[in-house]
Order: sequence, then C-alpha cells, then structure tokens
Amino acid sequence: MTNDQARAEFRNAMASLGAAVNVITTDGSHGRCGITASAVCSVTDTPPTMLVCINQSSYVHDVLLTNGRACINVLGAHAEELARVFAGIDGCSMEERFARCGSRPGALQLPVLDDAIASLEGRIVDSKNVGSHSVLFVQVDHIRSREDGDGLVYFGRQFHRLTRAANSCEAA
Repeated sequence: MTNDQARAEFRNAMASLGAAVNVITTDGSHGRCGITASAVCSVTDTPPTMLVCINQSSYVHDVLLTNGRACINVLGAHAEELARVFAGIDGCSMEERFARCGSRPGALQLPVLDDAIASLEGRIVDSKNVGSHSVLFVQVDHIRSREDGDGLVYFGRQFHRLTRAANSCEAA
C-alpha cells in the first residue's frame, strides 16, 4: 500500500468517527483568528485540560502557539454555517469570519462566540508535534456553558444534529 492509499484509507476510517464541532479562537499580540476543529477532547479535570489538534500548515497554528491562549467554542446544531465559515470553505478572510458571527471578549479576553453552547478559555501549557499536526494542551481557566441547545457533530463527512436529552428532573 502506498502512502497516498494509506492516507485515504485512514481518512475514510476517520469519517466513521463522530466528533463534536468546535471553533478554536485566539487573540493577542499576534492577532485574532479562529478555525473549525473536530479533533478536540478532554484530557483531565484536575486541572481542567483539553487537547486540540491543529495542522501545522495552517495560518492559525502559529498564531495560536505564539499567543499562547485559546478558547474552545463548542458549537450547537444551530451553528452549522458558522462551522463552515471558520473552516474556510468559502475562502473569506479572518476578519470576515468574525464579522459573520457574534462574539465578545471572554474572561481571558479571548473571542467567545455567541452561538457556542460551551466556551472553555485557557492557556496552552504544552504542545507536541505528531506528523502533520500539533497536539496542543489547553489548561482551562474559565468556562461558560448553556443548558439549552442541541449539539453539532461531524460524521460521515456531514454535519448532524445531536438532540439534547430532556433533563430527568424536568420529566419527573
């Protein structure tokens, strides 16, 4: 099997791995930017730490590392278009991406997206280069979350709504 075949087979397999859709944002001395990412997960709750994988060839990669801070904005089902915008699908500039959405500076002065169902702001405390990507470890210092809104997942190369279950206390 060639490298290209192995890469295609791996990508096809990963299309079967459903993942939450997030927009990773940063702001600081090297600028404000954001990118859609699905390779995001929790690492530990002591201290609260998240893992974010970013392609090293992405413009956002170097800005994130240099700013040293990131906000993980977990998108709800209503924000599919926002996911597409920050993925760069339509080729708009970084300034246009932020102009198309509502955001405000969070507790750490990072862009917190109004359409996020959860936002986790923190410091990049470590990074590891693995192949074409960097694995960033973000120690979370501030969290904002909502109790409403359905989730947005990426599966089979498409976005899907993940319906939030009714609160068991409300059903009783």
